[in-house]
Amino acid sequence: MSELLSLEQAPAGLGAALRNAGFESFTAIQQAILDPELAGRDLRISSQTGSGKTVALGLLLAPSVAIAAATAQPKKSRKSAPAAPIALLIAPTRELAGQLGRELRWLYEPLGARVLVVTGGTSVMQERYQLSTLPQVVIGTPGRLLDHLKAGALTLDQLRTIALDEADEMLDMNFEEELDGILGFAPEVRRTHMVSATFPRAVVRLADRLQQEPVSVQGTALGKANADIEHLVMHVRQADRFNAAINVLLRYPEDKTLLFVRTRTETVRLADELCAAGLAARALNGEMTQRERTATFSQFRNGTIRYLVATDVAARGLDVQDIGRVIQVDLPDNADVFTHRSGRTGRAGRRGTNVLFAAARAEFRVKSTLRAAGVDARLVPIPTPEEIFAAADERTGESFLRDLANQADEPDSRAKDLAERLLAEHSPAELVACLLKRETQRSQGTPKRVRDDAKTARHERSPREFGPKGPSRRRPQGDFITYQVSWGGQAGADTRKLLAMICRRGDVSSEVVGAIRVSPKSSTVDISASAAQRFERAVARPDKRNPRAQFRRWDPKAKTKPGAKAKRPGHRSNSARCA
Repeated sequence: MSELLSLEQAPAGLGAALRNAGFESFTAIQQAILDPELAGRDLRISSQTGSGKTVALGLLLAPSVAIAAATAQPKKSRKSAPAAPIALLIAPTRELAGQLGRELRWLYEPLGARVLVVTGGTSVMQERYQLSTLPQVVIGTPGRLLDHLKAGALTLDQLRTIALDEADEMLDMNFEEELDGILGFAPEVRRTHMVSATFPRAVVRLADRLQQEPVSVQGTALGKANADIEHLVMHVRQADRFNAAINVLLRYPEDKTLLFVRTRTETVRLADELCAAGLAARALNGEMTQRERTATFSQFRNGTIRYLVATDVAARGLDVQDIGRVIQVDLPDNADVFTHRSGRTGRAGRRGTNVLFAAARAEFRVKSTLRAAGVDARLVPIPTPEEIFAAADERTGESFLRDLANQADEPDSRAKDLAERLLAEHSPAELVACLLKRETQRSQGTPKRVRDDAKTARHERSPREFGPKGPSRRRPQGDFITYQVSWGGQAGADTRKLLAMICRRGDVSSEVVGAIRVSPKSSTVDISASAAQRFERAVARPDKRNPRAQFRRWDPKAKTKPGAKAKRPGHRSNSARCA
């Protein structure tokens, strides 16, 4: 589509709703989705987080939703009639499903369309009652949608469009079986859309199976949506990362900040430590009830709390426009996770900052992640207590001067009398110093003394720049032991993903990882003999994230052979590295 459309050309007359919501023009993905040549096609919608994919999807569905809403029966409970939506949207998490519902409700309000969200963690009976009001659009998580379909409270007989949002996350959470179950209820003649910030190979394979002659629609290329985000790397030892987070927040207290950690337990631990340091923070994780999660998200959204600590899964669907800073306290598993995390800031044209904590020894992994994400980052030091106090003093002084300039010509008589009495007994400098100290103590937490890991690392060559232009990884030296892993190319494995999983599961640095060979059904990896014993102990532990991936020493006399040409991660400029 060469000619740019105005909001007044929005389908189903939704231009006014968009303007009321603050839109001035379509985003790149919204403009692309309205191309008349895409009518009737299955789409693979790819655009970075924060680029307006949800509204784009809503505009895509709007014409059929408008017709269904105009011919709908009055809103009333009919226990004998199951819900028969014309559009079904599937999301991997409750938060993302809720976000989709909020966006589509305001968008479709002028059409009189009913939008219903069904997710786990809520009352099944209440949802069945809501389904009996016959919504035109149903949004839900895979498990709960399949439950309603099996119970007969939901039918897909009238379905015209089905859309999978965040399809990559859907596969990461092992929802493929539930998706197949849902699609088994759907008519064969339908439109099937896949929406994702990225399309890794596993998602492409799923899309090939579900879609008919699909067309790829790209709004913002990888890396471009990060133009409004400044990426920073801080060398932080693992043991110091919570204290480093405290210092960053104390240095920039005005920023609404989302902090990412790896586990549910650590969301609580870090939130507690932040609170103990005088920073009002809350945790968001999958162990919380839906009511607790909704309340926490609402507090963060409206600014009651400024700091939220979350896992990757819990943070899916968090669409808060004014998040000024993201801190990746624990390293992301890959570039896709990095992109999703950092995309929580720098939204709707605002500037944002993404901070990545990493031990100095993880330099190669960081470079590879940034290279794969297509972004550059600056290496900066952890804020020191002296820097934090100096910045706090500057803010306090500016605040007092601003209040002084804005006060009325004649100050409050009571305050003036008190000031004159105090000035008669003390010097102006003493009084101002006392007031400033009191204000600082009330608003300032306690910074921590944190050593920069780059200064204590065994190598002192920490570069000042990271990203696509960074140097390649050094090849490991010495003797190696080969291990077979039960994860192959047919299940979505590639060199980058395997390296990330090997480092995580084996608790090893990429410096001890040699050749990786990917075969259709399994793969092999060479591990330095010096790290083999520790690697074997680590991979023997159960892994909830990838329970099917099992390791064993490779027997060269076995009949099954890897059958793939060896690749060293360092040979490819876009390979992943970890530590």
